[in-house]
Amino acid sequence: MAPVGETLNFNVGVLGHIDSGKTSLAKALSTTASTAAFDKNPQSRERGITLDLGFSSFSVPIPEHLTGTGYRQLQFTLVDCPGHASLIRTIIGGAQIIDLMMLVIDVTKGMQTQSAECLVIGQIACHKMVVVLNKIDLLPENKRQPAIEKMTKKMQKTLENTKFEGSLIIPVAAKPGGPEASESVQAQGITGLIEVLKSQAYLPQRDPSGPFLMAVDHCFSIKGQGTVMTGTILSGSVNVNDNVEIPALKVTKKVKSMQMFHKPVNGAIQGDRLGICVTQFDPKLLERGLVCTPDSLQTIHAAIISVNKIPYFKGSLNTKAKFHITVGHETVMGKVMFFSLPPPHSKQMESEKGFDFGKEYFYQDCYVTKDTKVLDQDKVGGQQGEEALPTQQWALVEFEKPVTCPKMCLVIGSRLDTDIHSNTCRLAFHGVLLEGVEDKSYAETFLPKLKVFKLKHKEGQVERINDDYSVIGRSLFKKETNIQLFVGLKVRLSTGEDGVIEGSFGQSGKFKIRIPNGLKPDTKQILAVPSKKKSKASKGDPETPKEEEIKQDAQPVLINLTFRRYVFDPQKKMTQS
Repeated sequence: MAPVGETLNFNVGVLGHIDSGKTSLAKALSTTASTAAFDKNPQSRERGITLDLGFSSFSVPIPEHLTGTGYRQLQFTLVDCPGHASLIRTIIGGAQIIDLMMLVIDVTKGMQTQSAECLVIGQIACHKMVVVLNKIDLLPENKRQPAIEKMTKKMQKTLENTKFEGSLIIPVAAKPGGPEASESVQAQGITGLIEVLKSQAYLPQRDPSGPFLMAVDHCFSIKGQGTVMTGTILSGSVNVNDNVEIPALKVTKKVKSMQMFHKPVNGAIQGDRLGICVTQFDPKLLERGLVCTPDSLQTIHAAIISVNKIPYFKGSLNTKAKFHITVGHETVMGKVMFFSLPPPHSKQMESEKGFDFGKEYFYQDCYVTKDTKVLDQDKVGGQQGEEALPTQQWALVEFEKPVTCPKMCLVIGSRLDTDIHSNTCRLAFHGVLLEGVEDKSYAETFLPKLKVFKLKHKEGQVERINDDYSVIGRSLFKKETNIQLFVGLKVRLSTGEDGVIEGSFGQSGKFKIRIPNGLKPDTKQILAVPSKKKSKASKGDPETPKEEEIKQDAQPVLINLTFRRYVFDPQKKMTQS
């Protein structure tokens, strides 16, 4: 498809720990600042930290390796993501629209907790990275070069086991002398960084098809014209006179005019930075949010997602635990339940295009890794080790309040309540939203379609023989259990015979088992001992002591019952495979 206009927009995320100098770097790089650039928040200006996604840009002639693409200039849009830990939601929102990530590291401190979290987000949401070692002016001049080399080696080692192995590492001083220095002080290393960014730029996959979706990061009124929403297009395309929906306000508005970095345009596609002017509404109602093709977003109460644990997360991921779930541009608390295909696990990976309700799934107490303790399924199936690991795992997420998001969007689960000063990664898992549930009463309408089962194992013992083809059992059920529910289920005796539960026997939880192929002679002998002993002892038979020995040696004959119970089956039926 021919480009819209002559400018290729390339989004560069500027991520890093708080105080690593991201905003100073963006300022040093930028010539054109869009409306939302560099902190509109007065309180964040005073505190010197970025509280929002700042956007700014600069343009260069199209680099040699991109000539022939139809574009004449390359515009770098810098997405300055906040480093402050509590604002991770915003970072995750921004990460979904970046083509390349600049990880800013304070050269005097190296990797810090949030730099590691930014690296994790980058690995999930981005393909390319450049590392910027900032604040080199703070290193004593005579030790500067060795210190830079040492930190470069350290960073190369850190990136070794990530998809960013071999990324370029560039030393700069974005604001020599720190925030107090005069504006006339020249930044160091910026020209070199721009050259590196040009060399790393590529033609991003931009798809104008599908529903339009834009992440709005700033909203304001222009007297006599209307309300302007600025943001980045996440998917699809938009044209002047299109109708767009603002889901948060439940209103649809007509696009009156559009601008890209102060230049009027008629159309824009995925990846573009854009200001859209629509008929007047109160901008305070939409500080951040989404705008889209009418009816293209879903508001969901629960979801099925694919799950991958983030290796740096130290805790375990337990079923019934609550996590902060970031979907689209919202973060809400959600309760999770993990499940996978039962073993032996099918080797082909499930498609990320959707979820198969036709299959049966195995309930998990937690997300399974190779360090997870042996699972119930292993106890029953005798499977352990690597082959017992599911090739893919899913989770049912139940949200504490409904969220509005696009289909198939990125999902990140984190523990944002962890102390931000503790040196630990708070991002726990990521995945893709495969199935969203819009029905509020999904527990009745949707969950029964989800065939997730628990493998149950019960053990009782044979009390006595009834006849050659049946025995009476005990200790498998409680006195109040309705044994009728278990009639017809197969059991196996520890002596090897297969049997079927026939019904209850008396009032105390005992039951009768039919053994279709009859009891083995050895089993009859073991089970005959106690009653024989009783009858002989009463006659004072001299052989009693010997019988006593046999009885002590005799192990009780156990009854094993294994069955499946479906977690969401309203009838609570039990089945056996």
